[in-house]
Amino acid sequence: MLKKLLASRYRLLAFLYFLIVAISFVTRVALLISSFRQLDPNPFQFLGIFLIGWFNDTLMSTFFLIPFVLYLWLVPNRLYYKKWFRFITYGLCFVATALLLFNAVSEWLFWDEFSTRYNFIAVDYLIYTTEVIGNIWQSYPIVPLLIGILVCSILVLVFSKKHIKNDETQRFRFGRRSLITLALLLLPVLVFLLGSNGAKKFSSNQYASELSGNGIYDFGSAFIHNELDYDQFYAKAPIHDIFTTVRKAVSSNNSTFLSDSLTSITRKIDYPGAQHSYNLVMISVESLSGDFLSRFGNTEHITPNLDSLANQGLFFDHLFATGTRTVRGLEALSISLPPTPGQSVVKRPNNENKFSLGSVLRSKGYTTQYIYGGYGYFDNMNYFFGNNGYQVIDRSAITDKKDIHYENIWGVADEDLFTLAGKTFDANYKLRKPFFSQVMTTSNHRPFTYPDGRIDIPSHTGRQGAVKYTDYAIGKFINDSRSKPWFKNTIFVIVADHCASSAGKTELPIKNYRIPMIVYAPGIIKPQTYSGLTSQIDIPPTLLGLLNVSYTSKFFGFDVFHTPASQRRAFISTYQNLGYLKGDQLVILSPQQKIEAFKVDTNSFATTPIKSSPLITNEAISYYQSASYLLRHQLYQFVK
Repeated sequence: MLKKLLASRYRLLAFLYFLIVAISFVTRVALLISSFRQLDPNPFQFLGIFLIGWFNDTLMSTFFLIPFVLYLWLVPNRLYYKKWFRFITYGLCFVATALLLFNAVSEWLFWDEFSTRYNFIAVDYLIYTTEVIGNIWQSYPIVPLLIGILVCSILVLVFSKKHIKNDETQRFRFGRRSLITLALLLLPVLVFLLGSNGAKKFSSNQYASELSGNGIYDFGSAFIHNELDYDQFYAKAPIHDIFTTVRKAVSSNNSTFLSDSLTSITRKIDYPGAQHSYNLVMISVESLSGDFLSRFGNTEHITPNLDSLANQGLFFDHLFATGTRTVRGLEALSISLPPTPGQSVVKRPNNENKFSLGSVLRSKGYTTQYIYGGYGYFDNMNYFFGNNGYQVIDRSAITDKKDIHYENIWGVADEDLFTLAGKTFDANYKLRKPFFSQVMTTSNHRPFTYPDGRIDIPSHTGRQGAVKYTDYAIGKFINDSRSKPWFKNTIFVIVADHCASSAGKTELPIKNYRIPMIVYAPGIIKPQTYSGLTSQIDIPPTLLGLLNVSYTSKFFGFDVFHTPASQRRAFISTYQNLGYLKGDQLVILSPQQKIEAFKVDTNSFATTPIKSSPLITNEAISYYQSASYLLRHQLYQFVK
């Protein structure tokens, strides 16, 4: 039977399956070569990469071949075997080849940026096609790549025509084709119901695991699991237990809980004396890894202005980002919430009126703003900030073309963003009330372009130039602000949204979540270095502490200067893996109720698997489960 199938029109499916496996194999080899230094010298690891890779390619093929299965089923024999109709079959093969090659190139570009197969980031890219396509167009030689794909697709078709052509004597009637089609379509159904991309997690080396994956199959998995219900997928504990643990964990020497309700973490935060009416300017810097600064050992001197400000201000050197995307950083910096699984709150439905830093300061008499150099519809920023206590000011507010020296698909150059911010602060000053403004930069993002003549690294040459340009723009902004009447009364906070890269040999490489923060305010903040463990979600309450603002809090974060060292912890995550770092231990919660624990070298941040500590594991579960619970039940709302 199999011999007859392979001689019949179904020979086409065999050819396409071979094509899928071959292109996937070449792609895997290319990605492996590019990441070879990150792999362990273990022959079984390489065997796993290709054997499990072949398995994942096969799973993907069951879905990819569905249109061709339907085509072979529905086209009658009287048409299929006509000579002129063969060109339709050849045309479909050409399209399939082009799509597979296009995907191979796309996977290479995605790997070059993120060192991983397609994941939830690729799913997000489907939504913002203008920015994403524009970014790709400005970053890579798209026309030559497309021409190359076209030429290769033609060559594949020319050399494979004889493998597509079948024996015309092996004709199957519609009824028999229907049985074959039913069997073939049952395969993707079974894969959908029973399969997963979990097989690729065969190695503790994350690069090896990702190499064994299949991009298209992983994309489908990320699309399906882009929203994850904590209670369904993660380890959990009784509600009473988790909130008892969290209430103890977030308490401080200046806090009082306002309710004995089982699920309430609402507490009064008291600071002695009057509130300081300082202005607060938070500059959240795109992809500012700690490794870029000389304070973290960098010797390239690409952040001279930030290095200088770090020496003149309050510098945090053990601060960790909650995630790997801007929206995760914005979530942490605005609503002080642990990174719950799935998509960031910034992009979720029903994300209005959350308990936010902007809402707290607005209730205390502040003008509160979110200022962005691009168009704020991207990543749902306009809606989120506009409905959570901030006035949104984005690229559309720049009406004078003289104020734009350069722009790319993401927005105006950072110096132009700061020009907009400066004009906004001048207007705020005239209102005779304090202001809080969060400014989000964009220049440190591929395609890494910026105005000529600002720094000694040409535009469009890579990340280091973009970092140095952003550093230049921040330095220029601070210097220009010194002559402003609001400068002496302003606290500047410079903090990264996330690191430039989160890729590493482990699923959650701690070092790649380490970000810098500088609090600069001459005459207000004394120069010092704070080395206590700090989470990105601790920034909002810590800043409120610097302002001496007493308030009612629902924040999961706390003022690090009023919290014992024994309670300090950090949260790091991807959209699926939830990490909890405390002391020298890291607990990772993953789907299917998986729990892993690691001992952390406090100098190198290298991790070694250990048996999980019941106490720290309970804290990790409690934080993440309670945060998810409050969001799901709309209990994390701002109430005046």
